[in-house]
Formats: sequence, structure tokens, C-alpha cells
Amino acid sequence: MSENDAFTQDIAAVARIDAVPIILDMVKHVTGMRFAAVARVTDAHWVALAVDDSINFGLKPGGELLLESTICHEIRQSRQPVVFTHASEHPVYAQHHTPKTYQLESYASIPIVKANGEFFGTLCAIDTVPAHFDECAVLKTLGLFAQLIAMHLDLRSDLEKSENALADATQAGRLREQFIAVLGHDLRTPLSAIRMSADLLESRLEDKRERGLASAIRKSSQRMGALIEDVLDFARGRLGGGIPVRRMRVDDLQGVFSSVIAEIQASEPDVQIEQDFAIPADIYCDPTRIGQLLSNLVGNAVTHGTRESPVRIVAKTEGDDFVLSVTNHGACIPAALMPLLFQPFKRSDGGQRGEGLGLGLYIASQILEGHGGTLSVSSSPDQGTCFVARFAARL
Repeated sequence: MSENDAFTQDIAAVARIDAVPIILDMVKHVTGMRFAAVARVTDAHWVALAVDDSINFGLKPGGELLLESTICHEIRQSRQPVVFTHASEHPVYAQHHTPKTYQLESYASIPIVKANGEFFGTLCAIDTVPAHFDECAVLKTLGLFAQLIAMHLDLRSDLEKSENALADATQAGRLREQFIAVLGHDLRTPLSAIRMSADLLESRLEDKRERGLASAIRKSSQRMGALIEDVLDFARGRLGGGIPVRRMRVDDLQGVFSSVIAEIQASEPDVQIEQDFAIPADIYCDPTRIGQLLSNLVGNAVTHGTRESPVRIVAKTEGDDFVLSVTNHGACIPAALMPLLFQPFKRSDGGQRGEGLGLGLYIASQILEGHGGTLSVSSSPDQGTCFVARFAARL
């Protein structure tokens, strides 16, 4: 692969991280500087991957600076951040060639290092006028953002490798899934730290806009947590003969469903959700997994349905079976895609971009398999797209 192709892939990888524009906006806000970027820094190149520019510096994604003219070249060697607020009065950077070359007064650059120790690049901010901020606080905040970017890159990279490995032999596939399981566990600890830091930042900020940006970071970490849980369920299902299910007698499955729907409605307030529940007591199931099943099916319906028509949920018993159906209206699922719906890393939109990994319907089918049940789907212009889950309601 040529260097240009590699940089093109890096730009695409960063563009797929939904949190990056928010992070760059937050970097500008907490530093007071008017230019922020994510840069790929190698031993020979400095390439902009994402840019938020309010000073017309002239860089766009794919734009390149002469490596030796940047401080990032030094950061790549030392792996230490560099921050200063007033270059012309700084004991070191008053005579440094980079501020002189680009007429900079304020600067912050944090290394982005991937989990395997590879130096990827920097998260940086610059301005032509002095800035006024607490350098220690900015180092901590930008360090947190750089860690979040690195984690997203690691997760996306390893998931792409895993998807390609699905075509390999069974033994190679097993090794891949074991690696994914370890990856998921290893990501949980730093992700928890990011969540707690975002919660703390949100609670301490008084400005409404600042709190909104901190909240956006927190929500991004929550979405990443959901992706990790999907990956772990996938690994458990492949390695352990199916997703683990602990069935018991449940007297308030309707309460479980109501909580799931309330959570979805809170995050998607513009979506109409109709409920038709006739759920008796004493349903023999794993309530947590069945709640997850409903969440996955409704989430899929919300993503691919039209906002003009409601998502309809029906839960009832038919003879000895418990039956749950979720229906949405919108584009029909092509017939050629139907056999692929419940396979991992496939999406019902036929390859369009989505927030998930294409594991939701696979996990839903595995939950039903663990209950000895089935998950089926139908899709037509008149009736919409309907997923029906069915399993024995009693022992």
C-alpha cells in the first residue's frame, strides 16, 4: 500500500469517529484557540486528518505540512505533550522555528498513542494570538480526548480485521474471536475512566454550552460501551456455544419492557412508539436477555424506519408460546438481503453507514436460540418490516 493510500485510509478512519468534530470544538473552547486538528505524524509526513479552522490557516483533511517545520516532529520523538500560551515570551519557544514560521503565539499538542504502543499522531490546537488557560487543566482534558480518539481507532481497526477474518478457516476464526473477547475486556477499564471524567466535567461546568459538549463526550463513550458489549456477546456466542441465558419464572416482564422503551424514547424523543402488551405473569425466560432482545429490535426499527410512522410493539401469548413483534415502516428489506440479516457484521440497510457494528440482529437471534425459540422477519411496502420473536412461555 502506498503512503497516499495509507493516509486516505487514516482520514476515513477518523471521519468515522462521530465524536471527533465535538472533540475539536471542545478543544477550541477549553483552550480559547481558534484552530484544532487531528494530525497523522510519521517519520516523514505531517498530514491533517480532521480540522476545525476559524483562523483560515488553510489546512483541510489531507493537507500536509513539512514535518521538520512542526513541533509534532519533536513530540513524535519524545512522546511528550507541548503546551504554551505566549510563544514570544516563552523561554524555549520564543526562538523556536515553528512559532516563527507559522507566526504562532499559542499552541497545544498531545500525542495520540494506540494500544500497541504505536505513535499515531497528535491532537493539536494553535492560534496567532496569546491564549489564556490553565496549562495543567488543558493537558489533562486534551489527554483524555487523545485517549478517546486512540481507543476509537483501535476498536475500528480490530473490528475490521475481525470482519475480514470471518472468511478464514474455522481455526483462524476461533483465534479471532478469542482476541475480540480479550480486546473487549481490556477496553472496559479505560472506557470507565473516560465516562467518569466526562461525568465529573459535566457536573462542574456551569456554562450551558460547555455542559452540552461534555454531555456529548459522555454519550459517545456510552455508545462505545454498547459496541463493546455487542462484541463481547458475539465472542461469547461463538466461543461458548451460544449467548448465555439464565431462564427463570418472571412475573413482571411488562415492567422490563416498559423500562427498555422509556430508555429508547428518552434518547429518540421524536420517534413514535405504540405498545400493545398482554403479558401474563409466570413467563419462563431470562428477563435481562429478553429486554436486550426488545432493545435491539426496537433500535433497529428506529434506525431504519420512517419518522412519519410509529414503531409498533406487540407482546402476547399464543397457546404455549410467548410472541413479541416489532414493526416499522420505511424502505423494504431487499429479498437478496433477507438470508444475511441474522449473520454477524451485516446490516439490514444493505451496507449503509450506521452507528452499530451489524451485531444487533445476530445477538437477538442468539438470545432466541438460547430460549429454544425463533426470530423471523417479513418486509413489504404495505405491511412494513416486522420482526417476530417466539419461544415457549412455560417449562
